[in-house]
Amino acid sequence: MSADYQVQNHVAVITLNNPPVNGLGLATRTAAVEALQRAEADPAVKAVVITGAGKAFSGGADIREFNSPKALTEPTLHTLIRTAEGLSKPVVAAIHSVCMGGGLELALGCAYRVAVPGAQIALPEVKLGLLPGAGGTQRLPRVIGLEAALEMIVSGSPVPSEKFAGTLFDEVFPAGTDLVAASVDFANRIADVCPLPKVRERKVEHANAAAVLDAARAKVRAVSAGFPAPLECIETIAAAVNLPFDEGCKFERERFIHLTQTVESKALRHAFFAERAASKIPDVPADTATREIKTAAVVGAGTMGGGIAMNFANAGIPVTILETKQEALDKGLATIRKNYENTVKKGKLTPEKAEQRIALVKGTLDYQDIAQADIVIEAVFEDMGVKETVFRKLDEVMRPGAILASNTSTLDLNKIAAFTSRPHDVIGLHFFSPANVMKLLEIVRGHETGIHVLATALALSKKLKKTGVVSGVCDGFIGNRMVEQYIRQAGFLLDEGALPQQVDQAIEKFGFAMGPFRMGDLAGNDIGWYIRKRRYVEMPEVAYSKTADLLCEQGRFGQKTGAGWYDYQAGDRTPHPSQLVHDMIVQHSKDLGIERRTIPDEEIVERLVYALVNEGAKILEEGIALRASDIDMVYLTGYGFPLYRGGPMFYADTVGLPKVLEAMAKYARGYHGEAWAPAALLQRLAAEGKGFNS
Repeated sequence: MSADYQVQNHVAVITLNNPPVNGLGLATRTAAVEALQRAEADPAVKAVVITGAGKAFSGGADIREFNSPKALTEPTLHTLIRTAEGLSKPVVAAIHSVCMGGGLELALGCAYRVAVPGAQIALPEVKLGLLPGAGGTQRLPRVIGLEAALEMIVSGSPVPSEKFAGTLFDEVFPAGTDLVAASVDFANRIADVCPLPKVRERKVEHANAAAVLDAARAKVRAVSAGFPAPLECIETIAAAVNLPFDEGCKFERERFIHLTQTVESKALRHAFFAERAASKIPDVPADTATREIKTAAVVGAGTMGGGIAMNFANAGIPVTILETKQEALDKGLATIRKNYENTVKKGKLTPEKAEQRIALVKGTLDYQDIAQADIVIEAVFEDMGVKETVFRKLDEVMRPGAILASNTSTLDLNKIAAFTSRPHDVIGLHFFSPANVMKLLEIVRGHETGIHVLATALALSKKLKKTGVVSGVCDGFIGNRMVEQYIRQAGFLLDEGALPQQVDQAIEKFGFAMGPFRMGDLAGNDIGWYIRKRRYVEMPEVAYSKTADLLCEQGRFGQKTGAGWYDYQAGDRTPHPSQLVHDMIVQHSKDLGIERRTIPDEEIVERLVYALVNEGAKILEEGIALRASDIDMVYLTGYGFPLYRGGPMFYADTVGLPKVLEAMAKYARGYHGEAWAPAALLQRLAAEGKGFNS
């Protein structure tokens, strides 16, 4: 049963019961409609209360039914709302904890709404590239006013229930109130009120609605490029102002259906499900026991080590940073304090909370001071010899059962694990810079990593508010292995005729947060140089443009040296095109005997993105990534791939894999065409008319 029914003091209490958040799936909708009809038919019932069991009133649509026939099977959400609205007896929505999406739309269809403080109220559909499709854009402005409804629907952000006392809610009970008992009392008080109040019969009152709507349109156009849903939300809210209720609902439905077919909404929904799928590992059952992480340690107080430590402090977990020299330790701890102070200045953290977090971070020069930590993360220089020294020492001092993690971004985790007598306790936790900001955590599973260790890492990623994606072991894992091909193509484009600013501008116009050359300057060009030197020895057959080496030979490592692919001014991160770099690139082309050509932006985008796609297909073939959507999550959360395009593998699906192969075949006939040998999986899926996410 998905809705419980009982009568208390002449009031029918209908309790939605579909864990975990009482999603309005078909069974729940059916049971709720039947319960409403039962209450209508019972002469002993004077009023109805609808509430939710457990931890929510309702979180809205049941995500398990997304894109399935059940979502459109009668009774639909519209039918449920019409039933509640059409009852001859007053229906009271009694709200606690969570009331979002379709759950709020149902509440708006009720005659009355009551709540307890602290309930999270939202219409978050815009975050999936949609708009509220069951009357939310038409009813909410009629209840809370035009400007408040615009803010709530266009942002999709939750608002605490107490903010809506006297508008959305007829009554907000004091904290600690028995919600059902108080709601039954309320229902009895209003049981005889006639006529029943209906939101649909109200008007949106505003003295200057047209100006408010125009201002909202201008604001949204400025900040939501690539996302059509926010503007569509405004237009449907405008319909609530300008059209009769039924016509407004019809318009809302048309725009909702239109949005469901857009690539952008499909991409956002793909990302929504991909994030949830990433934590599901076939051979790690959901009930796998995890190890308790009460204390942590980080080896290395550099930028990465300090950022990792901040993640633990932000989660309330004490963390000790180990360094070899006092000067380096003091510098790292000072940087952490400065980062927190900057967050306070921006108003994102109170001074008290900042001090609490700073107090959770300790420093030491002695391995014995971290020996009892539940987890230790090595964040030292990306060199196997250095890693070996650290892991042999950790194996010697760390308590039994401690998790030994490496933040390596490219090196062989199995080799690192072999430096210890407990490879089952070793895992890769690859944080992305800045580690205290970036959402991605690449969880690298070694051949001998225990499933309890893996389950613990996945649970820890959630506690640290990261998106954990599991990768197998290979050079560069998922993210950096793919980005190497992207950067190789960027270098070849320079040899052939492009300049850094043109490449960056083309890919940023496509939607990337940052182009490859701006990214190199931010991360430090010396890091890539170090990796290439290793590649030249280990993989001499793989070609690279030498422009990046020439740049580094001049000491142009990026923002940290004030010069990289771009010039920078002191205290300013704004990139300025460099005449010196321009001349260096043009001369290098001449030295190679290449006649430079004008390269269209379309070619730049295709070569950069399809290089990612082809390597991603190889990673899938080899089982390094479990699913294409995991690769998409890596790129959406760690590399600035545009969210509204869904990630490289999803984007390739939307273009069509045969078209991707056709473009690759064209580029294979050009400069360094050997880089375009297509992955077998890509060829097979294209031949079968399938996509990576089919």
